[in-house]
Amino acid sequence: MKFSGLKVIEQALTGHKGWKPLWRDPAPRSHYDIVIIGGGGHGLATAFYLVKVFGKANVAVLEKGWLGSGNIGRNTTIIRSNYLLPGNQPFYEFSMKLWEELEQETNFNSMVSQRGILNLFHSDAQRDAYRRRGNAMLFSGADAQMLDRDALREMVPFLNYDNARFPIKGALMQTRAGTARHDGVAWGYARGADSRGVDLVQNCEVTGMKIEAGKILGVETTRGFIGAGKVGVAVAGNSSRVMAMADKRLPIESHVLQAFVSEGLKPTIPGVITFGAGHFYVSQSNKGGLVFGGDIDGYNSYAQRGNLPVVEDVLEGGMALMPMIGRVRLLRSWGGIMDMSMDGSPMIDRTDIEGLYFNGGWCYGGFKATPASGYAFAHLLATDTPHETATAFRMDRFERGYVIDEKGVGAQPNLH
Repeated sequence: MKFSGLKVIEQALTGHKGWKPLWRDPAPRSHYDIVIIGGGGHGLATAFYLVKVFGKANVAVLEKGWLGSGNIGRNTTIIRSNYLLPGNQPFYEFSMKLWEELEQETNFNSMVSQRGILNLFHSDAQRDAYRRRGNAMLFSGADAQMLDRDALREMVPFLNYDNARFPIKGALMQTRAGTARHDGVAWGYARGADSRGVDLVQNCEVTGMKIEAGKILGVETTRGFIGAGKVGVAVAGNSSRVMAMADKRLPIESHVLQAFVSEGLKPTIPGVITFGAGHFYVSQSNKGGLVFGGDIDGYNSYAQRGNLPVVEDVLEGGMALMPMIGRVRLLRSWGGIMDMSMDGSPMIDRTDIEGLYFNGGWCYGGFKATPASGYAFAHLLATDTPHETATAFRMDRFERGYVIDEKGVGAQPNLH
């Protein structure tokens, strides 16, 4: 079914009786040319681009739960390309361009809203660092603009500019950044992949890998053995557990990242705002709730829930930035499992096992990277060569000394 405004009117006039399921619920076949483990945003995007761009058929996505049950539905929905380092900036700018075309490409309303992002700075040194980042963005084709205190106050007058400890002096703005509906992104990619023949197999947990003579032959699942010519792993916070089935140890730790949403308010936050003196970021959803988050929980975990100290820290950051939210009721919180790499940047690469490929280590950047991650991983699976924007995301870069440390905090995953 092709979605359009006329289709909505037609269904409204006929009692909404003609809507079809967005995708099939097929039983797994015995063999596929390419099997993707992980039915989240990155796995579904990979399948979509494999068939649409690279013309691959006989592809399956295996998901242990339901499609979109992982991090793709457990984040704060921010999309942006305001990165500094040459290993990151071209990739995330490529992702931003794909975001701008996503709804037309998938024929699905993913609610992509380019409402802008403001990265606040609170000192002269931080201003200079943001100016450097903005220049790097401009050199790579992204947009960036520095705002002084007066221009910023005119845009967001409700911030606590004269905080004695964290005075706000200005911001780096990217106007093309914004938010997208996380579930809508997963559903759009799933529908697009299914309509092109991809089997989306839910409730199919991978329990092992069959590897002989250095080559992967398929995967053992709760629904039986599934043979595969190639296997791509895109399971975010479960990367270490799944790759351990191939006897691979990754430079990754899994940590919980909590996110929060408030009661619905009148339009208040014009775009995305990040607190430069602490880890706090906030936007406002289309339903009116403030959506915000902060640091990861410091301990390693595979649980999709967080702990109280981080809740307190996030709320303290919000109060320091805009005390008015102290009167707002917090409705709910949730947690996603972050695959934190040693330098804070991802890996999209082949392994030394023939036919086994890996996509992970996204840290905080997983959602905003969804389109480019899927495209680059599809390119790798289809051609056995890295996409031009992902050449730095090698798995052996730590051994070679080519780390991509955007924050400059060293090899300590919980700090990225």
